[in-house]
Amino acid sequence: SSEYIMPQVDEGKLVVTSEKPKVTPWYISMLPYLITIVIFVAIWIFFMNSAQGGGKAMSFGRSKAKLYKDDGKKVTFDDVAGLKEEKEELQEIVDFLKKPKKYTELGARIPKGVLLVGPPGTGKTLLAKAVAGEANVPFFSISGSEFVEMFVGMGASKVRDLFSQAKEKAPCIVFIDEIDAIGKKRDGQLGGNDEREQTLNQLLTEMDGFEGNNGVIILAATNRPESLDPALTRPGRFDRRVPVELPDLAGREAILKVHARKIKLSDDVDFHTIARMASGASGAELANIINEAALRTVRNNRTIVTQADLEESIEVVIAGYQKKNAVLSDEEKKIVAYHEIGHALVAALQTNSAPVQKITIIPRTSGALGYTMQVEQGDKYLMNKKEIENKIATFTGGRAAEEVVFNEITTGASNDIEQATKLARAMITRYGMTEEFDMVAMETVTNQYLGGDTSLSCSADTQKEIDKKVVELVKRQHEKAKKLLMDNRAKLDELAMYLYEKETITGEEFMKILNNQKNADNSAQAEASGDADNKEGESASESDTVNKEQKKEQQTASVREVGEQV
Repeated sequence: SSEYIMPQVDEGKLVVTSEKPKVTPWYISMLPYLITIVIFVAIWIFFMNSAQGGGKAMSFGRSKAKLYKDDGKKVTFDDVAGLKEEKEELQEIVDFLKKPKKYTELGARIPKGVLLVGPPGTGKTLLAKAVAGEANVPFFSISGSEFVEMFVGMGASKVRDLFSQAKEKAPCIVFIDEIDAIGKKRDGQLGGNDEREQTLNQLLTEMDGFEGNNGVIILAATNRPESLDPALTRPGRFDRRVPVELPDLAGREAILKVHARKIKLSDDVDFHTIARMASGASGAELANIINEAALRTVRNNRTIVTQADLEESIEVVIAGYQKKNAVLSDEEKKIVAYHEIGHALVAALQTNSAPVQKITIIPRTSGALGYTMQVEQGDKYLMNKKEIENKIATFTGGRAAEEVVFNEITTGASNDIEQATKLARAMITRYGMTEEFDMVAMETVTNQYLGGDTSLSCSADTQKEIDKKVVELVKRQHEKAKKLLMDNRAKLDELAMYLYEKETITGEEFMKILNNQKNADNSAQAEASGDADNKEGESASESDTVNKEQKKEQQTASVREVGEQV
């Protein structure tokens, strides 16, 4: 206490000293505040620069559409082959953008939107690029998935921003690829994706709202038109729907020639034959065929693409590359040879079957140990009941040959079984080719351009009846194939052994052996019938002789018909 300390100080026993307290400089005290202010200013400057320069920090609600620029590599309608009708419809859009007065003076209204629908690889995006190249107007391109964000409302904001930019540069074209990403039907269920619905609602408003979009034309592409909302596809929004289907024979030939412009080709290249062999191929697949042929030429140290290169490239696209390291045992190789000849022989012995182009037992990377290629002479758009049944019989020919020759079956017919079953079920459920069900659809296609998924729309009892009829139909054709092969066992053995030795034969080689055998059979039958007539004497009348000659001519004509088909 002070009463005790002060006397001690006075007596000199305690010495009291003191120091002046240290004072912290003011700038050190302000340092934390200064750092905080600097950080906030830096963040503010960064966000402002991002907003003005289009950076990502403030671009949540901004459209990511790319503005097409003419860099000297523009695509025109000359680069699009095999789509004559589609180009004509889009040419009208281009003409309107170039000469709008010609239409407005008459009172015509150009379509606000054009929806391109079709399978993948048919050229929908390429058509849009060609429209941009032909029209010479600003062209905005964006994918439907780029509108979708994790934050609710951002997709709608992007739509507003996209159309705001488009109106500033009108007349112009806005291309939305894969529009089904934001244009799916609204199901009305609670708890759905509100962001997707808000984006769609904003798109509907921008395309045909109170303000209108004069001079802004919308092009959109999709593989799933059935999934789009009806409000989006109605006239006034998408006024015109342009199907971009797989190319026909002439279209495939034209597409091959377009993609082969930069390829050095030999004089023996026949694009018509290649187009026939590539039946059902899309434009993208045809481009890949040309590229594969060029790559094969380079691998073989050659400088010119030949017909053989193009034919091999078709097989690569269809069945994959040859598996050079896959070595089949002699027994397996013989089974595969009989299997493939079974397909080809059943096809050749039936009328209205596609001619055989090539047969091979060389394994491919797709898993196929061999295959038989059949090529139609031209495009076919309709198939009758008899033709479908013959096709099912051809699918069962491979398994039938195994049963006839080896009295045993293998796993090699798995794909044949799948294809035969699919055709048989379609005959009954979709094509109305049964008396019991008549023209009643028991099955509907839900995804036309992406695999053709189907769904049954009938009772459980009817499904049982359908399954029963499918089994009966396939079994009947299977028995027909077996009978054809048993009746022509000699041909089957000769052709199978020839394929076993050669590994790959052409349709011409196949038909040459088949026709020689048939001619021999016909000669033997003629000699046998002649001997029988001689034994019976000269009692045959002149009319009987004429009838026999007619029968021989019919037999020869049937053989010739098969030969011409193949």
